[in-house]
Amino acid sequence: MEPLISLEQALFLGRGETRDLYRRYVNPGMAALLGSVGFDRRYVRASGVSVWDAEGNEYWDFLGGYGAVNQGHNHPRIVAALEAVREAPNLLQAALSPLVAAVAHNLAQITPGELSRSFFCNSGAEAVEGALKLARAATRKRRILYAEGSFHGKSFGALSVTGRSRYQEPFRPLLPETYALPYGDLDAMESALRRRDVAAVILEPIQGEGGVIVPPEGYLRGVQELCRRYDALLVLDEVQTGFGRTGKLFACEWEGVTPDILCLAKSLGGGVMPVGAFVTTPQVWDRAYGGMERALLHTSTFGGNARAMAVALASIQVVVEEDLAERARRRGEQALAGLRALQRQFPSMIRDVRGRGLLIGVEFEKPTRGLAERLTGGLINRAAAEFGGALVAAHLLDRYRIITAYTLNNPNVIRFEPPLVVSEEQVRRTLNALRAVLEEHRSFFSLAAGTVRSVLGERLRRG
Repeated sequence: MEPLISLEQALFLGRGETRDLYRRYVNPGMAALLGSVGFDRRYVRASGVSVWDAEGNEYWDFLGGYGAVNQGHNHPRIVAALEAVREAPNLLQAALSPLVAAVAHNLAQITPGELSRSFFCNSGAEAVEGALKLARAATRKRRILYAEGSFHGKSFGALSVTGRSRYQEPFRPLLPETYALPYGDLDAMESALRRRDVAAVILEPIQGEGGVIVPPEGYLRGVQELCRRYDALLVLDEVQTGFGRTGKLFACEWEGVTPDILCLAKSLGGGVMPVGAFVTTPQVWDRAYGGMERALLHTSTFGGNARAMAVALASIQVVVEEDLAERARRRGEQALAGLRALQRQFPSMIRDVRGRGLLIGVEFEKPTRGLAERLTGGLINRAAAEFGGALVAAHLLDRYRIITAYTLNNPNVIRFEPPLVVSEEQVRRTLNALRAVLEEHRSFFSLAAGTVRSVLGERLRRG
């Protein structure tokens, strides 16, 4: 047996040592993937929008933990919340937790409509799992409708309603009676609901991993009306769009929609603790879990632990009291205007810019057939189809120390999703950095070649 690694030793592992341990004991493919575009840097400190590597270089985080650090990295009030419960029992299930009660109360005050019963878990995927179970138990129906291009998680039930076959195929058969529909298509939705045998429709108000897809105006409101007409529950997954990300506290508020079940996570934990929840109405909860005989049908060992709930209380207060939704709206307008100007300037590179608030996607054009494709045997086109966004992200990281990433279901889209505390100056300089990348590389052939040079240069610099 090799010697065990202590916490003190782990905190000072080098970049190469970490990469080697990942290859041996974690996920060799992930280590190779992140290393291929220089995403295997070792970061040691973070505050607000900034993170620092082991060499003291500052980076700006425009990925924001996929929406998990809306309040910024290591917000002082959120970190202080952990210290406040340092001596409290963290896991004591044979008791009613005042912290759980307080977080549930606060969520009831800020979520729309009559949403007021909360169940706490540890992640967005768990929140989705709980919502699916709740819908079936409350309606006594089986069918679940979801959208093509959606992403709700990779645990078994959540994966069954995630709209990308690449993630589903290795694990079939999945949860039965789940059906995908085109996102934004109300006619298809009504056709599927007419039989009145649907337990729930689960949707994202904006498809994050689908490539930051904003549905047609009125779509969510139309789905809500159809669900009520045909006695189905509406589940909205606001794991990524919640807590101010889109310029309102919850994205469903843009259309005045109130779901029957709301899934939350990510920034509920303030970027410090894993916290998830689903929130529903008393009527739906009681139909599924009302009474002592059904109170324990859905539980979680770590859900509602003291540290998680203390952080959740502080996280909610920071979002509300610092008006992060309004900050997201203002900075989002600035970013969208700047990105659309770049689209007009580089129409052969940028296909589309879309989003709301500070959840923004930039979709890049795929290479056209030509000399570059023939010279590479089609490799350049295949690389762009699967890694187009990663090529741009790699340049932003290597040259300008700006952290971004592509969306899982559409790798040709990179997201701009910084903490909501981002400044006007940081947005402006990031736009300038992207402009510089596009000016230097006016084709994907140049971009791909430049990425290879950058990664090889980085490998040589660090030996």
